[in-house]
Amino acid sequence: MGALAGIRVVDLTRILAGPFCTQLLADMGAEVIKVEPPSGDPVRAQGAIVDGYSWYFAQFNRNKKSVVLDLYADEGKAALAKLIATADVLVENYRPGVLARMGFDDARLEELNPRLITASVNGYGSTGPYVDRPAFDFIAQAMSGFMAVNGDPDGPPRRAAPPISDLVAGLYCAFGVTAALEARHRTGRGQKVESSLTGGLMSMMAYLSAEYFATGRNPTRTGNDHPIVAPYGLFEAADGEIAVSPSHDVMVARFLGVLGLTDLLGDDRFRDNASRMANRPALNALVNAVTRTRPVDHWIAAINKAGCPAGRVMPLTEVFTDPQVLAQEMVVESARPGRVPIRMTGFPVKLSDTPCTVHLPPPELGEHTEEVLGGL
Repeated sequence: MGALAGIRVVDLTRILAGPFCTQLLADMGAEVIKVEPPSGDPVRAQGAIVDGYSWYFAQFNRNKKSVVLDLYADEGKAALAKLIATADVLVENYRPGVLARMGFDDARLEELNPRLITASVNGYGSTGPYVDRPAFDFIAQAMSGFMAVNGDPDGPPRRAAPPISDLVAGLYCAFGVTAALEARHRTGRGQKVESSLTGGLMSMMAYLSAEYFATGRNPTRTGNDHPIVAPYGLFEAADGEIAVSPSHDVMVARFLGVLGLTDLLGDDRFRDNASRMANRPALNALVNAVTRTRPVDHWIAAINKAGCPAGRVMPLTEVFTDPQVLAQEMVVESARPGRVPIRMTGFPVKLSDTPCTVHLPPPELGEHTEEVLGGL
């Protein structure tokens, strides 16, 4: 029994941010009913197709039931209304106002189910001049400030390769839903939950936005170097790169001690972090001159032993076979009769008494229509 066992979620989402939110709820034990149009979630046809099934779709839709409804037809809307009446949570990622135009505005939802928690994932939020704009991850990365701070100092802005704004918005929406469920224990009523791609990504700007608020200046792009700490970043070993993160003076001393460069701390150019930041190219050159003399494995072991975080730059072929990753069960499988088992990312949140599980494989389109609607 998962932590959210007994909670029914009606999932009107598609593509990524919304399905990621509802999968988090499903992994925690909620019954998630994914309502799809007759053509299905578009992601069913995207990404690598193995044995006739999209593994991209599977990555974000395990532990759900699929129900096909035509929400342009009166019959589909009537079935959805009955489903909403039985639900604890409704999650949608239409543009603001679309659900209301479908006949399910706030008043109708209140009438159908006053205890319903209605959650929305959208591009910009439900107020302001950009409400009606379409949005995708790439645009959110551009308009949140995120893209502007990524990349090399003399290069163009860079996006993050993963769809980070979708994932953050989905995570925040799931967090908001669980908070609203807890609040409902006290009030007996549902409420509206909202997260947006741009707002979520802005909240992740951390020390970069803090520096802007403090100084009024845009942060400069620093590539793999840290914006406010030196030395910190990727350094060259004899056979590859090492990532090292000495986040404060004690860590810096440990790192330089491993390299035999402790004397640099007596040099006025490198005496404190402000000096090291001002002279970072010279400092990085001195560090690289030493790290190039030994292989990656040597430095990873020595730097970590000294108590300073360090790691190798790992491609996914190494990540998902790494013994630490396997020990944390961050690779799971879901099997269907007659199909190749689907491998997917595991559960990043560990609960001791109500752990997340793969209790349902990613559904075939409409697989549970008869079961769910018959139950109404």
